[in-house]
Amino acid sequence: MTEFSDEQRRDFEAAAFRTLVEHLRQRSDVQNIDLMNLAGFCRNCLSNWYRDAADAAGVALSKDESREIVYGMPYAEWQAKHQTDASAAKRAEFEARRPKDH
Repeated sequence: MTEFSDEQRRDFEAAAFRTLVEHLRQRSDVQNIDLMNLAGFCRNCLSNWYRDAADAAGVALSKDESREIVYGMPYAEWQAKHQTDASAAKRAEFEARRPKDH
């Protein structure tokens, strides 16, 4: 395996994260519940992980601020534009697979 410096690893990971976030912004048709049911994480998880990283570095970041970073707009605006009601089947699947920290 290729060896990377710490700076290279950080830069590559940051680029991959930015690409993932942009991809999720473009795929607003994919609902968070679908992501949770298939992959066990969603946009809100990403925003929480971002906030956790900021907190670990001593930078205060609110839940709303971290969500806006991931969604590219205030969360309430994204919900109004893109979120649909989840079917009973999707909600049941989520509850059956729900991670312990959600």
